[in-house]
Amino acid sequence: MDYSSVTDKAIQQELGGRIRALRLRKNITQHDLASSTTLSLNTIKALEAGNAKLSTLIAVLRELNVLEQLDNFIPEITISPIQLVKMRGKVRR
Repeated sequence: MDYSSVTDKAIQQELGGRIRALRLRKNITQHDLASSTTLSLNTIKALEAGNAKLSTLIAVLRELNVLEQLDNFIPEITISPIQLVKMRGKVRR
């Protein structure tokens, strides 16, 4: 999907829908997910509607055992060996 022309709200709703689909695929109720994450049921509902804090998203991803997939979401920035040699002795500020 090309997200360049999609509104922020639409992306939030898409993420919420994906979280809901993942929860359902794992056969977990909203109530059970709320209990296991110590979040309220309303917070879980808000997340699935695309209205949640980042801390809520992290807690739910951790409980659904998919937190490691954040690397696919935003890959870690690495420095190539050539760049390391070029930067030797220089401190980035």
